[in-house]
Amino acid sequence: MNRTDRLYALVDELRAVAPRARTARQMAARFEVSVRTIERDLGALQQAGVPIYATPGPGGGYAVDRDHTLPPVNFTSEEATALAIALSRPRASPLADALRSALRKVVAAMPATEAEAARRLAGRVHLLPDATDSPLPTSRVIEEAVVTSRVVEIDYEDRHGDSTRRLVEPMALVGSGREWYLVAHCRLRDAARTFRFDRIASARLTDEPTDDRREPAPDYLPELRRLSLLE
Repeated sequence: MNRTDRLYALVDELRAVAPRARTARQMAARFEVSVRTIERDLGALQQAGVPIYATPGPGGGYAVDRDHTLPPVNFTSEEATALAIALSRPRASPLADALRSALRKVVAAMPATEAEAARRLAGRVHLLPDATDSPLPTSRVIEEAVVTSRVVEIDYEDRHGDSTRRLVEPMALVGSGREWYLVAHCRLRDAARTFRFDRIASARLTDEPTDDRREPAPDYLPELRRLSLLE
């Protein structure tokens, strides 16, 4: 069994016995590898975000939080390659690092034959260089502000090149494909404003929470299509 298949099987094994635990020695015997190899595999899974935790003492070992893991989901090579194409322009998508992490998890969970087929198919797709290939330096801070609902201080340059420093409360992300905008309540103007990502010269996250009662899609914006995970 190769490592990719073993990682997938380890999660499946822990899910099957959850909430009980398995020791590293038990899993090493099960997969016919060394205890050290199992511990490295478990560490890699934890770093990838799989909720595996260790319990000490007699009867202890490694267990997985069944409520926060998915049962096996089989992606085809075409589906995995389509995801790779969709995620190929980091600058054009918020949460780009999370997207890449999600794709790695998808490929790691695929059967070895499908994963190899996906890699071969992806190797037949070539992209022309584009300005959106490089992520913007402020993107990570803006994304964290939206995810954690915190006020962020930005230096913003308008279309005339004039710069202002503002404290803003993120409300929503609005995208048009190539360009993304932060919709936020601007304390300098005491009103909702839209800030284009590539005009945010710098951004600093604060510890102050935002007011989540604010309407995330202000009336002055044109009709928007809300993102759905069920479309």
